Formats: sequence, C-alpha cells, structure tokens
Amino acid sequence: MMRPATFDETDVLIDGPWRHRFVDANGSRFHIAEMGTGPLILLLHGYPGFWWTWHKQIEALADAGYRVAAMDLRGYGASDKPPRGYDAYTMASDVTGLIRALGERDAVIVGHDLGGMLGWAAASFHPQMVRRLIVMSAAHPLRLRTALAVDPRGQLAASKHILRFQLPRYEHVVTKDGARMIGQFIRRWSGPKWTGTADFVEYSRRCREAMQIPQVSFCALEAYRWVFRTGIRVAGRRFVRLMQEPIRVPTLQLHGAYDTCVLPRTAQGSGRYVKARYEWRLLEDVGHFPHLEAPELVTGEILRWIKEM
Repeated sequence: MMRPATFDETDVLIDGPWRHRFVDANGSRFHIAEMGTGPLILLLHGYPGFWWTWHKQIEALADAGYRVAAMDLRGYGASDKPPRGYDAYTMASDVTGLIRALGERDAVIVGHDLGGMLGWAAASFHPQMVRRLIVMSAAHPLRLRTALAVDPRGQLAASKHILRFQLPRYEHVVTKDGARMIGQFIRRWSGPKWTGTADFVEYSRRCREAMQIPQVSFCALEAYRWVFRTGIRVAGRRFVRLMQEPIRVPTLQLHGAYDTCVLPRTAQGSGRYVKARYEWRLLEDVGHFPHLEAPELVTGEILRWIKEM
C-alpha cells in the first residue's frame, strides 16, 4: 500500500530569479519572494494559492524598476501558522506591518481574491501606507456582503463553498485524496481557455501540494470562518462601520468576465466605496485568476496604473 505524499514548507521555496526571505512583522514571521529595487509593490495572493501565484509578474515588475515582494499570507505557504489572528483587522495589519518591516513608508498593494479583500481593508484602515491599490477578483467586502443577501441565485450560490467551510474539521475534507477538492475549485473558477494549458495543470498541482502542508488548510479556512462567526457580534459590526468609510486611495479593479467565484456583477458595485480615482476593467475570456490566465495584460495594467498617477 502506497503512503500518501507528505509536504512541508520547503516545497513552496521554489527557485527562480527572486530570493526567498523571512521577515518578522505584527508578531509573526512571514515568507516573501523578493526581487528588484525601487518603490515597493506588495503582492497578496488569494485562496487557495500562495506567493507563487505571482510568479509571472515578479520579474516583469522588478525589471520595470520596482522592488517586488510576494508574500505568503498568515497561515499559508512558509509563513507562520498561529492558531489565531485570521480576522480582517489582524491580517490587514500583517500587510502594513510587513511594509514597515521592509523599511518602507508605503507601497502599491496588488491583491487577488482574499488578498484583494485585505487590500480593500488595508486601504481603508491604513490609507497613508497604501500608495495605490489594484484589486483582482475581489468585491469590496460590503458589496460582497450585500450580494450574498440579495442575490441568492447568483453570488450566494457561487459562494456555497464558503458556507461549507464553516463545518467543523472541513479542512480534512479539503485535503482528502491529495487535496483533490482544491483542483476542482481552481478548474471551476477558471476561464475555459486556461484550463487546457500546461500552466493550469502546474498551478493546480502546486496549490494542491501547498494546501497539504500541515495546518495550512485549517488556517486558510479560519479567515472565512471569522466572517460568519463575527457577523452579528461587536467585532463584525465594527468592521462594517470602518469599511463604510470611503477609500481615498486610487484604485484599479480588474475582474474576469468568466469569474464564477466572485461574479462580475457583484464586484462591479465596489466603486461606490472609493472616493479617490477609481477605474473598473472587465477582462474578456478570463476567469477568477487574471494574473495567471492573462499575465502580460495584468502586468501591463499594474504598471499603467502606477505610472499614470
């Protein structure tokens, strides 16, 4: 009988032109892949990824004259996996704390999915530390909250996985059979043109492996559980109140037209929460992973947004 494969943090330290570093910030240790010099661009991955989700952007952005850092969020990859701290306040402070720990006063934040949600939160809670914001595949948290309530056949149906995440020990279901469910999520949420490519196969494999690192699956689900646990509690009401403050950071929002995880109609209403310059761009033939499905287009949009301001 074959024993199941085992994975650890060394499996996400993938070789490339970047260098791997561990940085202490906000009371935890975070892994980053870093490259280049110049103004800081901080890249935040989403679920179910890790820093490597940005491997097609890191070198290109560094070559354009920027210091690029792709981090593993709290609980993911090679970063610390404490049992607590998966609330929006702490994770947003992880982001801004890392900016300070890297010796910078501010940064351009680029966030995908959960990383995009943290980008929204960081720009709202700590606007002085976010020079520009680029969000992909992530509605503003209050817009998503509204859509879940008023669009049961749309966004609520698309978010059934988050409802299942609330079940105790569901992290074991996610990692069953070599984290087969992770591969199913990625395929379901991706645009049809990408799913037949070698890049898709490699990304799916790497995410399945990374999710099998001890404690990662549990920690990853804790962020989604926090939202439901605190929805009607003081912490949840305070979060809603703080997020109602208009965002005063110039914001570019990119979204795939074929995104079946966060529906385009859900994300498109996010601009009402931004007081600064805001731009929405819908990407045709792209699903939930624009930076992987259309990497050159996304890299160009990031650089355009930074340089035009």
